[in-house]
Amino acid sequence: MNSKFSKLCTLAALLCVSTAGFAAECIAPANPGGGWDFTCRQIGKIMYDIGAVEKPIQVTNMAGAGGGLAFNHVVAERNDDADLIVAASSATSTRLAQNAYAGMTADQVRFVGAIGADPGVIVVAKNSPFQTLGDLLNAIKSKPGSVTFAGGSATGGFDHLKPLMLLQRVGFTDIAKVKYISLDGGADAITQTIGGFTQAMTGDMSEVVGFLKAGEIRVLAVLTEERIPGFESIPTAKEQGFDVVAVNWRGLYIPRGVSDATFDMWAQRLQNVADSAEWKEAMVANGLAPFTKVGGDFQSYIDGVVAEVRKLSQDLGVIQ
Repeated sequence: MNSKFSKLCTLAALLCVSTAGFAAECIAPANPGGGWDFTCRQIGKIMYDIGAVEKPIQVTNMAGAGGGLAFNHVVAERNDDADLIVAASSATSTRLAQNAYAGMTADQVRFVGAIGADPGVIVVAKNSPFQTLGDLLNAIKSKPGSVTFAGGSATGGFDHLKPLMLLQRVGFTDIAKVKYISLDGGADAITQTIGGFTQAMTGDMSEVVGFLKAGEIRVLAVLTEERIPGFESIPTAKEQGFDVVAVNWRGLYIPRGVSDATFDMWAQRLQNVADSAEWKEAMVANGLAPFTKVGGDFQSYIDGVVAEVRKLSQDLGVIQ
């Protein structure tokens, strides 16, 4: 066992095994279970199953600081490790934009790609007067205090930012006037909206499917590039004239110090997973929508998201 890996085991109190016999290591910045763990285990397994890597990929769980412990470890200890990948999601880019990782920045790693996502949604109760996303946004423009959103993230979190991104597209910039209630998860948020305590809910598709099937809500828009398979009747925000894509993507980053050839190698491996029948089955089984951005295209997307989230967070007073 090399000294760096041994040091990691001691500091993070992990149950560790040697990486010998593995093609690479995937760090899941959380305990077993949940999105980051799923990303490492499912993508790693499929890479091996389809022959994208010659040996299995070891998964190491490294919980702490909402992903910050793993990020710091990669930057400080593994900056040139070509055999390391790390699970990431929209929470990763949001926290980096808001300086939640104690001075760490998004450009200290390389974002390889995302190949699936939980789509963002804007939802109203079935009896809401708002029939379209435009109706809702125009009402806020006319009278900001007339609409309160409920969401499962903290103030300044990703659920809060979704409607603010949309409002910016219609020229509304006084975002501090937009009312938002932070609740303990999407289920509580949708319940508040169904009960009439809030006028709209901002969250993810996976949180509202049951309520949608029960006929208790209307989804005014999904925040994806294209309509979601299985829910083709729900329009995207983009097709309604509001150019916002806001999804909880599932993807990977790698150390900054690796070569361009290594970056391209991992990007191709991830693309191979995205193209596989095995991944398509995994997306259906886990409620993910297609969202494939790999290589330089994804890095550019991340750069744009981080810049927008930082500006919105500053306008809200979440960060300086």
